[in-house]
Amino acid sequence: QVQPAESGGGLVQAGASLRLSCAASGGTFSYYAMGWFRQAPGKEREFVAAITWNGAITNYADSVKGRFTISRDNAKNTVYLQMNSMEPEDTAVYYCATNNLNPSFPSARQYDYHYWGQGTQVTVSS
Repeated sequence: QVQPAESGGGLVQAGASLRLSCAASGGTFSYYAMGWFRQAPGKEREFVAAITWNGAITNYADSVKGRFTISRDNAKNTVYLQMNSMEPEDTAVYYCATNNLNPSFPSARQYDYHYWGQGTQVTVSS
């Protein structure tokens, strides 16, 4: 069973950068597409970014396009989310998840993702 684990969250000021990591254990990481999602207080969890098994194709929510970059290192079983020009609206718990149903498509649909991490808190102050 694959177990993702996020790290790298914290408190930053608006305009700053932060890089999240998600290390996956217990499975063959390169078999999965990976996704990042977030949930702000009082809101539903939403899609942020996704990447195919080989990193060839990425997908972003409109709200983060041009500011966030998803990448992966299959040798390290890790996916990253580089967040630049952060805004207070980026404040949320960030989750990573594995998609082993279609590793060649960076889906934005939460139900395509099977294994989820516990999340890491990101807070952006104005």
